[in-house]
Amino acid sequence: MKKIANVLLTVFSVGIIASVLAGGLSLVGYFVALCIGGDIATEICTFVFKTYLPWVIRLTAIFAGFGLVGMYLNRQKSLTVSSEAQDNK
Repeated sequence: MKKIANVLLTVFSVGIIASVLAGGLSLVGYFVALCIGGDIATEICTFVFKTYLPWVIRLTAIFAGFGLVGMYLNRQKSLTVSSEAQDNK
């Protein structure tokens, strides 16, 4: 189980990095559209908003799912509140 969890966490890590870069690429598209202006800029922004970003959001959700399953298999409790005194016992 540990090896499967490590593979899933690796896929999660690479996927989230790719998602962040893809989000930055959409920002570049908006800046290019801002510099160009006119009807072409409208088409670029429409493409980024209606076609490109939904795919980025879907892929990010899939990679987050890999991360959640990997954390579950590793029995990590990263979203729980605990004090250091309890952890040291």
